Amino acid sequence: MPHDEYANLLERFRDGDPTALAELYDRFAGRLYRVAFRMLGEHALAEDAVQEVFLGVLKVRYRLGTVEDLSAYLFCCLRRAVARLQAVRHRDQQAECDRFHNSATCTPEGQHGETIWSETVLQAIHRLPSEQQEVVLLKIDGELTFAEIATVLGISPNTAASRYRYALQKLRQYLCSQGEERNHGLAGQSES
Repeated sequence: MPHDEYANLLERFRDGDPTALAELYDRFAGRLYRVAFRMLGEHALAEDAVQEVFLGVLKVRYRLGTVEDLSAYLFCCLRRAVARLQAVRHRDQQAECDRFHNSATCTPEGQHGETIWSETVLQAIHRLPSEQQEVVLLKIDGELTFAEIATVLGISPNTAASRYRYALQKLRQYLCSQGEERNHGLAGQSES
């Protein structure tokens, strides 16, 4: 029997309660989508990743009794789905490059769509090492605890917290330097 707060929901889901999947989706889809969108940068791919998670859950619903932390389990599934979609996208981009023999066609699409973060913050996040990016996205968009992040990434909670702390330091440094550059540029313009 699962030991987290969703034990009853999982039990109902395993027993075939038709409302349990809808409830599971309602509780987690938004958080999963936000993390997938930040990792993939495209709405359609993020939706595909979330759909893949829930299709996978449907396939293994009878084995969910061994799941101790539902949040961590779902975000582990999301991480695998995102990795598969990134690999497919990379293959597709590479095929397009090979087909046209022109590296200009290989530039990745930019971030677009609604965001709660400014473009400057998103750029700063994408400059972080991938281990720190994942922790920031799982913490903020996924609303996971450090213990849950640790389970998702296969690291200790202390390591998750440290990566988060280092990421915030790097983000602060980057954003401060961006502000100074903007202020310096404006000062230079007013002197002209």
